[in-house]
Amino acid sequence: MFSIGELSRRTGVKVPTIRYYEEMGLIAPLSRTQGNQRRYGTAELEQLAFVRHARDLGFPLEAILELIELQSHPDRSCRAVSDIASSQLDSVRGKIARLQALEAELARIVEGCSGGGLTGDCYVLASLSGHALCEGEH
Repeated sequence: MFSIGELSRRTGVKVPTIRYYEEMGLIAPLSRTQGNQRRYGTAELEQLAFVRHARDLGFPLEAILELIELQSHPDRSCRAVSDIASSQLDSVRGKIARLQALEAELARIVEGCSGGGLTGDCYVLASLSGHALCEGEH
């Protein structure tokens, strides 16, 4: 059995986050001591590691809840799991595309400024004052 502090140390998830995950139903304590301390077993440790890894991959909590529910039915098709993962992949690809557009626009703005002039004529400052000098959406 692990205390919440030990669970935190083993998973790298902060104690307040563990409590929040409990409130959300992502993990549940096995029991409490007579001193009312939370106690967790190996299953909760593994569940928290699952949640942590899913969060590291950017899955929203709602999707993780669905994945946990699906995980508890090993006899079902994994189509729903694949759909959730595919949706997350699409989301990440969309973010990457937006970041690449942002990178290109920032590079263009930086290239437009030699850094040797006066701030009153600075291309970076002029570009930041509005979208008029931008080449596209970002």
